[in-house]
Amino acid sequence: MGAIFFTIKHLVGRQAELNQVSQVLATDGDLLIAGVPGSGRRTLVRYAAERVDARIIEIDCLRATDSDRFLHLFAEGLLQAFESAAERSLIQQWSAQQPIRLEHTADETQLVWHESTDEWTLLEALLGLPQTLAEWLICRVVIVFQNFPHIRSWDRSQQWENYLRQEIQRQPQVSYAFIATVAESWVQQSELQVVLLGPLKSEDLQPWLEKGMATQGITFEPEALALFLDYVQGNFGDAIALMRRLWQNHQLTKIAELNHFSASLLSDSSHSSLPPSCSLDLIRPDQVHTSTLALVEDLARTFEALLMLLPPSQVRLLESLALDPTDSPHSREYIQKHHLSRGGGLQGAIASLQQKGLVYGAEYGYRITMPLLAFWLKYRLA
Repeated sequence: MGAIFFTIKHLVGRQAELNQVSQVLATDGDLLIAGVPGSGRRTLVRYAAERVDARIIEIDCLRATDSDRFLHLFAEGLLQAFESAAERSLIQQWSAQQPIRLEHTADETQLVWHESTDEWTLLEALLGLPQTLAEWLICRVVIVFQNFPHIRSWDRSQQWENYLRQEIQRQPQVSYAFIATVAESWVQQSELQVVLLGPLKSEDLQPWLEKGMATQGITFEPEALALFLDYVQGNFGDAIALMRRLWQNHQLTKIAELNHFSASLLSDSSHSSLPPSCSLDLIRPDQVHTSTLALVEDLARTFEALLMLLPPSQVRLLESLALDPTDSPHSREYIQKHHLSRGGGLQGAIASLQQKGLVYGAEYGYRITMPLLAFWLKYRLA
């Protein structure tokens, strides 16, 4: 079943943040966008870059397993951002004075270098190329480092991380956008603008939800709509997943009803009424609950694998927050009620879950960031 109508064609509920990021990029400023996976961090940067007519170079640090891989990902991102013949010609002109050359093959064009070339020399050259192209083409450039903290998996001494931070000040026509789960302490000591993305508000999510389903002739009973919004808790990714499941179940129900009607016609040739269909286009609360339950059952293996990677203290805290949400997990009553570790152990568990993007901080009441995970935990424990 192809649910084409779920394709996202505009930014949902992030207009204030879009204006903020666009303003930073329009002045060639630098920023950090913090939020849990699925909160729309990359989408926000892309929309803002498009609004100010900036080229965007994306490097996913999660894919950079070592320094050599980081350099190659950077080179790939550069060529994806500058792909016209005229732009490639400028890169070729630039490479004449660099240890990097532009190589054309029958299948692709690559930036290549000799294996013996010093990595710091290569990094300096690659970081300088966007500034050069920005000056030649009279354009803005945004370098986006996705999952930036993951660079530490191989940059143990933080040499590369510190160097990248320093480069922010050196290139006036290039903006740096760091994407991470939380704003770390070093950000407070920098000139980076910080944009925090929390869960979407229900009043922002609801119009998009109703419009999307209406294109398929589907509407919600008021109680069903309220239940849907309660289950997804402002998580856009979970909202899309649940919409798809509801739509799929709706299609299956219609097919089953039509098959039943056809069978009844064959058994009673005098029957000439039209098949009932109007009632099928109204989503009821029990359908929302059944679809959510089926969805989390499909995700159960993924959730179980996730819990196996966490220390027992963090699993216990997640289970407690799923069963008994609170904005005061540090309180004596809550700790005693759920047999949580005290003092530094609890604080460490909370901080670690925040870093992993599994729990919001105090500003959002220590909620589990993945509502479907919270639903599954509650269902499993109950």
